[in-house]
Amino acid sequence: MADEREVNDVAAPAPAERSERPERVERFDRRGRGPGGGRGRFQRRRICAFCVDKVDKIDYKDINLLRRFVSDTGQIDSRRRTGTCARHQRRVTEAIKRARFLALLPYTAEHIRRYG
Repeated sequence: MADEREVNDVAAPAPAERSERPERVERFDRRGRGPGGGRGRFQRRRICAFCVDKVDKIDYKDINLLRRFVSDTGQIDSRRRTGTCARHQRRVTEAIKRARFLALLPYTAEHIRRYG
């Protein structure tokens, strides 16, 4: 048994040999992104356009405004994508749904309606 301990002690690398491998802190850059790389530049948080303009009501008949908040496939864009606050996102969603009901906005994209 004493011989086995000596063999194990000799086989273990010395602390000086481990210093070749970079420490975990060194592998990450300043912004906290890991070794997989970042996803591009840091993007500033968007400010709600309705809050800046102090808009109180969002009109369902204003199709040009509402189209900015609908994707190409016809889905309502999220707050994260559009940058609206929670209050105005709820009002935009409500206006889009009313416009869809009155056939002012489509429910789906045209190519999906046409070709199934």
